[in-house]
Amino acid sequence: MRPRWKGKGAEAKALADPMSEIVSQLQSSLLQSNACALLSGCSVLLAVETEQTELLTRACFGKPIITAEKDKQWFQLGLEEAFYLCYSLKCLKIAGEDNFVKNDVDLWLYMKLKKGKFPDFYKAYSHLRMKNWVLRPGLQYGVDFVAYRHHPSLVHSEYAVIVLSEEGDAGRLRVWSDFHCTIRLCGSVAKTLLMLNVDKNGHGAISPSCLERYSVEECTITRWSPEQSRDDQKASENGAK
Repeated sequence: MRPRWKGKGAEAKALADPMSEIVSQLQSSLLQSNACALLSGCSVLLAVETEQTELLTRACFGKPIITAEKDKQWFQLGLEEAFYLCYSLKCLKIAGEDNFVKNDVDLWLYMKLKKGKFPDFYKAYSHLRMKNWVLRPGLQYGVDFVAYRHHPSLVHSEYAVIVLSEEGDAGRLRVWSDFHCTIRLCGSVAKTLLMLNVDKNGHGAISPSCLERYSVEECTITRWSPEQSRDDQKASENGAK
């Protein structure tokens, strides 16, 4: 499936402003400001200045929160987004309710407590983010994430992403009717189903260092159309004549 760009010139604009460069600028800005966010339940709150507001928006991290403060903008980050900035990019500190900055292990344990499958979701999230895909929540499509080639204002999402692992997925997409419905839904919204199978390779999830031993298997699934195949075959036969 080809990228579906939004409007004339969107593709050229994306090529001129690659996501890797935007994320690099965000990383540099957060490092220079010694940015520190606050844990808030199942999300992370970050107060930023005008420059960082623009960079977070362009890089598609979190969502802005409307407040009465005029000199600061607050962003709400998901657990995977916040940990990616903190652990993978090392440009964000995160403090707990006691206002003390948490180390990587304590933060990992906190996020595991809030979201049981956080290790699998984070491995999948970081796997695609490192390839410069933009990920947003996929709840409205019944999947875990939706993946964009660039900013959602420039291009439609191409993949509906489901994260699977050996643990805790005994009933997920194991029944043919559920599997068929998911593929039909993806087709109706012009997305390809991308399944990411996270294999821990016998390692646990006691600390983020285990992530280096995890592997991710990518599998794209599309609905086969016998009518289309039949037409293609007929066209080939006519061409041969």
